[in-house]
Amino acid sequence: MATQQVRSVGIYHGLPDYPKDVTGLTAIITGANGISGYYMYRVLSQDPKRWKKIYCLSRRPPLIPGGLPDHVEHIPLDFLKDPKEIANVLKERNVTADHIFFFSYIQPAPLPGKGLWSDADEMTRVNSELIKNFLEGLKAASITPKRFMLQTGAKNYGVHLGPTKLPQEETDPRVTFEPNFYYPQEDLVWDYCKETGCGWNICMPGAILGAVPDAAMNALFPLAVYAAVCKKLGQPLEFPGDIVSWQSQASMSSSMMNAYMEEWAVLLGPPNQKYNTCDSSAFAWEKAWPRVAGWYGIEWTGPQPDEECSATETPYVPRGYGPKSVTKRKFKLADWAKRDDVQKAWSELAQENDLKQTELKDTDRVFGFLDGTLCRHSPLNFSMDKSRKLGWHGMVDTSESFLEVFDDFAKLKMIPPVPKVEVSFN
Repeated sequence: MATQQVRSVGIYHGLPDYPKDVTGLTAIITGANGISGYYMYRVLSQDPKRWKKIYCLSRRPPLIPGGLPDHVEHIPLDFLKDPKEIANVLKERNVTADHIFFFSYIQPAPLPGKGLWSDADEMTRVNSELIKNFLEGLKAASITPKRFMLQTGAKNYGVHLGPTKLPQEETDPRVTFEPNFYYPQEDLVWDYCKETGCGWNICMPGAILGAVPDAAMNALFPLAVYAAVCKKLGQPLEFPGDIVSWQSQASMSSSMMNAYMEEWAVLLGPPNQKYNTCDSSAFAWEKAWPRVAGWYGIEWTGPQPDEECSATETPYVPRGYGPKSVTKRKFKLADWAKRDDVQKAWSELAQENDLKQTELKDTDRVFGFLDGTLCRHSPLNFSMDKSRKLGWHGMVDTSESFLEVFDDFAKLKMIPPVPKVEVSFN
């Protein structure tokens, strides 16, 4: 009979208790200043005995209050450079790695008038080049880790293209209606590991929740802005979608929880496995929306009967049968953020709270990501059966994670402090 001990760290529960002899490890974290890499750093740096040296590879250093600790080193690197240049830097800095966590990502500009991920060809080209150059650089620098962890995401299942089979399981086939950069990235990692003898893991989160200075690909920064401005204007927090989006299961993936699981994957999980990676928390906007409004002490409105909505049909049916799905919304927050009264209210909030961003910029990209997170055409329901059978039991209440991330944004002076009024309006 197998037994294991688990522990809690703050709001994160069921975390593995590692054997005391797992010590003296070295790690490379790529994309260390991003929404995933930064939290990977936070998790690994909690135990400097287990992780004696952490190399953070990114073009810009992670924003760490007080600077990096002694056992953490930032190395500025651009993975679009020649692999020989990458290798030379790694050798000059005497980099070693027992484990590698790869989060580097470039978001190309969308096609004119199209959605965030519309330029699938360019996304595939540039993000495949990133990891290809890095892997070639590792080989040229004679760095062979025990395990290589690649983080991809829910688009692995084609959820951005149409309705999928439910729940989404790791064994589901690839969806090849259009290019998807996750697939060539996987192939490159598998080829590298086959050639070098390194083990691999692929972790796939849903909507990622975290607080970093770059607000792109981050639903919670624009959500906090929306709530703060609604409070400033004396308006209710109005949900922009229909009843389907309101009630759909949505597997959310807190950055800290993802990082805890990814550490487990390389240290205790078996090699050469692919995992869904999420909070393991039952989540739908129907319950979360009133909580957010309550923290800000404002009223809220959900979907109403016979409301006029625009409708957008999905281009494909990844599940292979049945009709296409339709996304319905009353308005787009990307449009809301451009309104004169909203911009004026935010400017006043920024001045009152000494915030870093005094005007709302890049609204199509920043608030467009929130639009996609709020208004879904079908559920995102990750199966966590596989990882649980293999010994992963971590979970976090997604609503508690929301509030923790909001507080982290406030510490970064990106949003006003959350009032935390904790009232309920019906």
